[in-house]
Amino acid sequence: MTTYAAPPAVSTLVAVQDLRVGFGANEVVRGLSLSVAPGECVAIVGESGSGKSVTARSLLGLAGPGATVRAARFSVGGRDVLGFGPADWRRLRGRFAGLVSQDALVSLDPLRTVAAEIGEVLAVHDVVPRARRAARVLELLDSVGVPEPAVRARQHLHQLSGGLRQRVLIASAIAAEPDLIIADEPTTALDVTVQAQILRLLAERKAAGSALLLISHDLAVVASMADRILVMKDGRVVEEGPVGQVLAAPAHDYTRSLLAAVPSAASRGTRLSGGASPLPPRAPNPSAQVLAGTALTKSYGPRRVVDDVSFTLHEGETLGVVGESGSGKTTLARLALALLDPDDGRVSLHQRQWSGVPERRRRPLRPRIQLISQNPTDSFDPRHTVGRLVAEPLGLPRRERRARVLDLLARVGLPPEVADRHPRELSGGQRQRVAIARALGPRPDVLVCDEPVSALDVSIQAQVLDLLAEIQAEYGTAMLFISHDLGVVHHLSDRVLVMKDGRVVEEGDVEEVFSRPRHPYTQALVEAVPRLPDLDTHV
Repeated sequence: MTTYAAPPAVSTLVAVQDLRVGFGANEVVRGLSLSVAPGECVAIVGESGSGKSVTARSLLGLAGPGATVRAARFSVGGRDVLGFGPADWRRLRGRFAGLVSQDALVSLDPLRTVAAEIGEVLAVHDVVPRARRAARVLELLDSVGVPEPAVRARQHLHQLSGGLRQRVLIASAIAAEPDLIIADEPTTALDVTVQAQILRLLAERKAAGSALLLISHDLAVVASMADRILVMKDGRVVEEGPVGQVLAAPAHDYTRSLLAAVPSAASRGTRLSGGASPLPPRAPNPSAQVLAGTALTKSYGPRRVVDDVSFTLHEGETLGVVGESGSGKTTLARLALALLDPDDGRVSLHQRQWSGVPERRRRPLRPRIQLISQNPTDSFDPRHTVGRLVAEPLGLPRRERRARVLDLLARVGLPPEVADRHPRELSGGQRQRVAIARALGPRPDVLVCDEPVSALDVSIQAQVLDLLAEIQAEYGTAMLFISHDLGVVHHLSDRVLVMKDGRVVEEGDVEEVFSRPRHPYTQALVEAVPRLPDLDTHV
């Protein structure tokens, strides 16, 4: 076993040549070479399954159970790590390298408070004296934008939103001030203003001399942070170079397809996948109101999370709803679906009262309004096959179900054999397509989409957004589309509501609101959006 000692000063913190990572006979990283120097940000981009995350974790000895890691050269912090065992890697991680992963729930201990989680890093690596640990925890929480740090430090993960959990994870990763930060989709769960704050924090760590390896499907984030970029496909690097060169003048077809899939104002009306061909025309019907909320108010204890919000949604129209985490977007969606009743105000569906009535009166109308959520896995019974999940809301005789299920799966681009699989056997993009097929089954008039593409990589996101646009054009479906991604909302929506602290602070035509925002909060949102160089001029 190798004995770890403090590494010597080095000009390159990570150097790997011909990295190969396999699981059994399946090689998922094939001949990758990579170096990261102090004060440098190197980004790796590519679709799900391209080998990005496995590469990042291999650099910390966390490739996973059963993984075989080989390389012609593999040094971290000036140490040859090819012969490292688990104990050697544990000594290296933490003080030298910190990992920020996409899923905070998997990375953090749900039984510990926030203070205990971050305090463990400070204690194990003896970062500050014992008497200073509590204060340092609060400083770290404040630095990553956690409001009321003293209150949050006493809470557990289940008491925090997804965005707050991610910020706690980042605070824990940087607590020991590591030389190397590996950030694997660190801002996917964050709204645009908090994302900007986290990116500034990572940029400050980089300016102070830390090396940053950034894994992201958000090419605009990569453009704002990285010095160099590696584009991966099927375990191989297909293009690499300075970030400005690769993103402004990509040489490989795959890189060009990734860039073409980024939604923005410029992409409105065109497909994001399979070439920039026009989407089918659609004609929102402003005289056919399908869903409306009037003066909606909802409180939890003393906190009013939706405050006097009104909206209308018409046939064939998409109404975007944007705002920070905690602004009331998801609560508004639950009110629209009548999963919650408002304290005041009312929701109407097809101009019939939808909120505040007994469920037995709502039940006949429930098929008319359906939900597509951010994480469909949470709403699927893992014991059921895809076929059963899609068939469940149809209400058809058994002999007719199979044909209808296969038709729905084909409609969302899934082959017939998927019907006999379980959700756990599918990729994230496939599961989201199953969720859309299930929602479309009852032929709804309204789809409530709550962050339906935020967890997907850019190419799969493009396919799902194209699918939603095609469905809307074909069936005249109205969509209430909630997202923290202003580019997605600008690409897809006709009108937009901007929410802050439970109130609508600005609304109107999406082009007008995002191009000429009037409210300071909307202006701050638009200003915080990362942009690809020379590819778009506004959100």
